[in-house]
Amino acid sequence: MLSILIPTYNYNARALVDSLLSLARAEEQEVEIIVGDDGSTTETGWLDELPTSASLKVFRATENLGRSRIRNRLAEEAAGQWLLFIDCDALVTPEFSLRRYMEATTEADVICGGIRHPETLPHPGCELRWRYEREAERRFTPQRLNAQQHVPFRTFSFLIRKDLFQEVRFDEHIRNYGYEDVLFGKQLEQHGARILYIDCPLLNGDIEPNEVFLAKTEEALRTLVGLQGSIADYIVLERTAQRLKGYHLTRPLLACYRLTRPLLRHNLLSRHPILSLFAFYKLGYYLNIK
Repeated sequence: MLSILIPTYNYNARALVDSLLSLARAEEQEVEIIVGDDGSTTETGWLDELPTSASLKVFRATENLGRSRIRNRLAEEAAGQWLLFIDCDALVTPEFSLRRYMEATTEADVICGGIRHPETLPHPGCELRWRYEREAERRFTPQRLNAQQHVPFRTFSFLIRKDLFQEVRFDEHIRNYGYEDVLFGKQLEQHGARILYIDCPLLNGDIEPNEVFLAKTEEALRTLVGLQGSIADYIVLERTAQRLKGYHLTRPLLACYRLTRPLLRHNLLSRHPILSLFAFYKLGYYLNIK
């Protein structure tokens, strides 16, 4: 049996749950769906409206456990031999298939289906996240990811053997946002897990406003500093920082960042953010807090 695990926090994922139930029936897949509410303070009414059945369960945490702990708890609740983790803001696309995921289990221990983003801007004010993700989607195709080493792992949608997950699990020391997925991917590689990227995407249905995305980026970079280089091989930003240090360029770059930071933020929060400036902002912010 396949266990579909959906961690939620202050988000209504009813459309995703309904679509997955319909898809499982259409593809004749035996599934259980477990929604794990991570101590939400808003958007909880839809959980009470979900139909109760053997194939749909709700787990409610009495406090906010964080992104790592809630996923570990969901895995403990699961009865299936395979666990399909899906972020709550995902939407089912015509290309998405539970059957395609299960067919790939003969080829790998972990299967990543991919993530798509709207072809047009969902709403004004979210240009930064939308442009950034659309560019990443263009560059990181399944073919390229399967050919690379040390690929930064994303938890948006992935399938994993339950016994393997129980050996690795998410690091619960990471309570804040960011990079717990990359660390998890590194641990999978260290366990010798076979990771396969396939074209079986879900759509990201929640493109954050520029201010929210920039704040989350900064929080993730603070988390990265706390990991003290443990995932350096997987992070281009860390490798770039090390090269700058080797060439004694850290101080000049930091001076430039501190001087231009207000102008950088003005652009990134505008309707026309420039991705190269975003890359420079992240590097400068990271060096500044290190």
